Amino acid sequence: MHEVSVRSPATVSNVVCGFDCLGFALEEPFDEMTVRKIEAREVRIINRDDYGLPTDPAKNVAGVALQALMDAGHMDHGFEIEITKHIKPGSGIGSSSASSCGAVVAANRLLGDRFSKLELVDFAMAGEMLASGSRHADNAAPCIYGGFTLVRSVDPLDIVEIKFPALFATVIHPQIEIKTSEARAILPKDVPLTDAVQNWSNLGALVAALSSGDYDLMARSMVDLIVEPARKSLIPKFDEVKNACLAAGAIGGGISGSGPSMFMLSRTQETAEAVKTAMHNAYSQSGIEFNIYVSRIHPEGVRFV
Repeated sequence: MHEVSVRSPATVSNVVCGFDCLGFALEEPFDEMTVRKIEAREVRIINRDDYGLPTDPAKNVAGVALQALMDAGHMDHGFEIEITKHIKPGSGIGSSSASSCGAVVAANRLLGDRFSKLELVDFAMAGEMLASGSRHADNAAPCIYGGFTLVRSVDPLDIVEIKFPALFATVIHPQIEIKTSEARAILPKDVPLTDAVQNWSNLGALVAALSSGDYDLMARSMVDLIVEPARKSLIPKFDEVKNACLAAGAIGGGISGSGPSMFMLSRTQETAEAVKTAMHNAYSQSGIEFNIYVSRIHPEGVRFV
C-alpha cells in the first residue's frame, strides 16, 4: 500500500464547562486528504483549496505532525500529502486538528498501524503547538478517537472515551476570525473559588449525563461561569442566538473552541433542524455572513475512504 485517502472531521472543543479538556467529533464538515509514501525522507505538501496555507512542512500543521511521526519511527522514507480543506482555518471547529490528525492517521495506515491512537494524538499535538502555541488535545482527541473524549492530562497524555446517547449538533460559523491567542488573552487570570467549584461540578455532571443518557441533567450541566462570560463579547449576537436556540428545543450549547463558531446540542435531527432555523433568524440581524451545519455526533474520528 503506497497511498491512503481519509476524511478528517471537524470537532467541537471546550463544550461549555469542559474548557481545554472536553470535545466531540462531527460527521461533517470534514477535510479530504491523501497521503503517499515517497523515497525521500521529507514531507511534501500539495494544497487543493483556496485558503493559501503554507506548503513548507515546517509551517504547516500537517507537515509538523507528520515530521513528529517520522522522527518517532526513525523512518528512512517520507510522505507526500494532498489536502483539500473544507473546514475554514480560524473557524473554531478544529481546522488545524483536522489537518494534523488526518495526516498522521493516514500515514500510520501506510505503516501497518504501527502507532496507537494515543501516540497519534501526541503527534497531532505538535501541529496544534504550531497553530496555537500550546500542546492541547481537546480537538485532536475526538478527531482521532471519535465521539466524546475527555483529556484528563496532556503530560503524560491521558484520554478518556465517554459513552454518549444519540445527539445532534447545530453549528453556526460566522465569517469572522478570532485568533486563539487573542481569545486566551482575555480570559480571567484569577477565578473565584465558588465559580471554579461550580464549573467542576457541572463538568462532572455533564460527563455523568452523557454516559447515562440523561438529557435533563445534560441541560442543567451545560453552564460555564468562567470562560463563556469572558469570550462571548467577541461573537456578535451570542446571547440572542443562544436564547433563540434554547427556545427552539436545544439541550444546551455555547462557544466552539475559541470561536467564532457556536454550537447547540439536540436530542433529534428534527430538533436540530428547528434550532438551525432559530440560529439563522437570530444571526441574520447581525449583518455578518455565516454558515450553519447540522451533524450528528459521529462515533468515528478520521475515517478511510
